[in-house]
Amino acid sequence: MSATRAAEPGSRPAPRRGPGGGPFGGAGMPAEKAMDFGPSARRLLRRLRPEAVWIAMVTLLTVASVTFTVLGPKLLGDGTNIIVAGFISKTLPAGATKAQVLEGMRRNGQGQMADMLQGVDLRPGHGIDFGALSHVLMLVLALYVAASLFGWLQAFILNGVTMRTVYRLRRDVEDKVHRLPLKYFDTMPRGELLSRVTNDIDNVQQSLQQTLSQVLTSILTVIGVLVLMFVISPVLALIALVSLPLTLLVTVVIARRSQRMFVAQWRGTGQLNAQIEETYTGHAIVKVFGRQREVNARFAAKNEELYRASFGAQFVSGIIMPSMQFVGNLVYVGIAVVGGLQVAAGVIQIGDVQAFIQYSRQFTQPLAQLGSMANLLQSGVASAERVFELLDADEQSPDPKAPARLGETEGRLEFEHVSFRYVQDKPLIDDLSLLALPGQTVAIVGPTGAGKTTLVNLIMRFYEVDAGRITLDGVDITALTRHELRSRIGMVLQDTWLFAGTIRDNIAYGRPDATDDEIVAAARASYVDRFVRSLPDGYDTLLDDEAGNVSAGEKQLLTIARAFLARPSVLILDEATSSVDTRTELLVQKAMSALRAGRTSFVIAHRLSTIRDADLILVMESGRIVEQGTHAQLLAAGGAYYSLYNAQFAGAVADEA
Repeated sequence: MSATRAAEPGSRPAPRRGPGGGPFGGAGMPAEKAMDFGPSARRLLRRLRPEAVWIAMVTLLTVASVTFTVLGPKLLGDGTNIIVAGFISKTLPAGATKAQVLEGMRRNGQGQMADMLQGVDLRPGHGIDFGALSHVLMLVLALYVAASLFGWLQAFILNGVTMRTVYRLRRDVEDKVHRLPLKYFDTMPRGELLSRVTNDIDNVQQSLQQTLSQVLTSILTVIGVLVLMFVISPVLALIALVSLPLTLLVTVVIARRSQRMFVAQWRGTGQLNAQIEETYTGHAIVKVFGRQREVNARFAAKNEELYRASFGAQFVSGIIMPSMQFVGNLVYVGIAVVGGLQVAAGVIQIGDVQAFIQYSRQFTQPLAQLGSMANLLQSGVASAERVFELLDADEQSPDPKAPARLGETEGRLEFEHVSFRYVQDKPLIDDLSLLALPGQTVAIVGPTGAGKTTLVNLIMRFYEVDAGRITLDGVDITALTRHELRSRIGMVLQDTWLFAGTIRDNIAYGRPDATDDEIVAAARASYVDRFVRSLPDGYDTLLDDEAGNVSAGEKQLLTIARAFLARPSVLILDEATSSVDTRTELLVQKAMSALRAGRTSFVIAHRLSTIRDADLILVMESGRIVEQGTHAQLLAAGGAYYSLYNAQFAGAVADEA
């Protein structure tokens, strides 16, 4: 069932517009509050709970991969010590012990050299121990291969975790859209909604893919490297720790500023999409009224806003990485100087300094990566918050847990003291009562904004009544499920809606199990068959999503055929013949007379010539029924209907004269 068309001006709250107002005015949204990053990030992470087992496996694989990677520099340092010890040992006299060599150096005034060689495994007269060196190198190679294998497996599993999480998020958003009331879509620009469903979810997916693995790996790397640095030299480890508070300070200061810009960036993306969608949909109107320059100017302004917000967000967040590298370079200099002094003092060996320098890079690099991930994380959480706003939107009232059931529907529809308003302080329908008997055709006429389409919205439960009730065959429609109610109602709107597919599929949309014979019979009854037969592919002709390969009148005939095939008990025709030519209108009216037989029909019409044969005509003004009766009775009364009728026909005759 397609959504009803917009109500008359003044009846339904208008969609939100941008600062420019009016059609193609920007379709902006009210300014959003600043993001509460923590709760939104935690809520996003909670969506990973169904993947707890896989995440635990990813964590174990990451721990193994990081452990093997972190052990590499320490073993390479041991290899360097073997090379240095062998090189020095070869220059020393064979047969002497290490203690004798060092004592001789001190006697010769080489005490500093002796202190430096104190921790070296010297074997005077021997060269490099290639057996021990090859053992170390093979062990390092095995560790790095294992680390790579575990890292690949971790990335493979985590990719599945991310894809399934985003899959569930898309599914929840799709389900949510179907539970939202029509009011939500009336007040939300279409482009803004599409941006949340597409762009924002895609950005969440990209952020999760690029941050989850990197953040986990970086944190574990920092922990592992820190442990080994303390094992090698507590003094040098303390120097490396100086970078932590500096890193946190820089990250927090920059992140706070860039977060606001990311919120503005994705809000601006939604606003720009809304304006593009609105302008594209009405591009013919833009050209007819020569508003291209104004539309281009508004687009340029919105595009400029988005450019500034995006540039600012990326630039400010991009400062984090260079800042972290600067802090890391300071730490590197400190380690090199103090490490050299410790080697000279014989506290540690040169291979340990080499390993420590590598660790200092491994320590600061994850911190810098965490900083660089901040912009992706902020961007993803900003998008996630916009998706969560959609998921948190008020839903339509749920169907009853024990719904009533309808048997063979007669089509007796009654309004009992119904009151309704779109806006709380602006009454529209107040204490309205009417009865439509089975098989009766009820026409609803009145000026724009009288509430005609509102009655249709209430019958279909697109909106809920504020007071009173509506019954179908004596059953309150709120006691029925919406599917049960709408399956008994057929609807043909002024604004045709066809989807991308064949003509056959479009006719059968309301009754997918219909046979080909039934589809053709409905097409013949609505005079669709005559033009379909002239098409090269007949009923298998493909329509695009705009149905641009058939005329406006033919689109309307297809929607009428769809209603024929659905066999509804209640039929709603909302200006259903407005898009067809006069000759076709006469044919469709005859077909609809047959369709309405035995069915309760509501016909909303502005052309009064189309409802002369209605069993009951309701004249509405400001949400009230001011007159009711047959065509002849209302003309004889000389009231509001008489005035409307004369305005259409007597006025037209006067113009021709």
